[in-house]
Amino acid sequence: MRSLERHRDAGAYALGVLDAADAFRFEDHLMACPRCSVRVTGFGPTARQLLLYRRATPPAVPCVARPGPRLLERLAGEVARRRRVARRRLLYGLAAAVALAVAGPAATVFAGHADGAVRVAATDPRTGVRAEVRATDTDWGSEVRLRVRDGAGPRSCRLDAIGRDGSRETVAGWAVAAHHGAPQTVTGGAALHPGQIARFEVRTADGEPLVTLDAP
Repeated sequence: MRSLERHRDAGAYALGVLDAADAFRFEDHLMACPRCSVRVTGFGPTARQLLLYRRATPPAVPCVARPGPRLLERLAGEVARRRRVARRRLLYGLAAAVALAVAGPAATVFAGHADGAVRVAATDPRTGVRAEVRATDTDWGSEVRLRVRDGAGPRSCRLDAIGRDGSRETVAGWAVAAHHGAPQTVTGGAALHPGQIARFEVRTADGEPLVTLDAP
């Protein structure tokens, strides 16, 4: 099979209509052809719609029965709709990233809940301090692990947890050596449970704010 013919078989392969020998040869080609990989992925919604159509066809209907005249138009419309949705999601994600970059002194990199823990990270463009916090729920509150990069030492710093009720607790403290640009890991604890924490603040020992991490 020539290379051009292999490109043309992307749709047939995605729909499962190639025989075993041609499918085997196409799979060899697919591993080295990003163009065909994109095409096969793009046929995914069409293949799923055809599978649903086959399952919904009554047993008494002959297998050669022709679908309604608008089926292909509907399938093409569904593929186009899914692609538009994917593009919108990409644009919304880019817009959110830009908004975070310009909205305030600290840009949140990620935030979320997983396995009962809260994870959040942020970098303050003013101070250059980057921090990542993981707060795990416990019977007595939160077990907190902080990873922080601060190249402006020497200085003493602390991590505060601010509750949704306005309360404040100092979770941990540490010292930054002079010109210490490597990340440091600090552990501590808070009486607040993760769901009760509104944000974390990294500050110097005398209270200067270095970076704020908003909880999800």
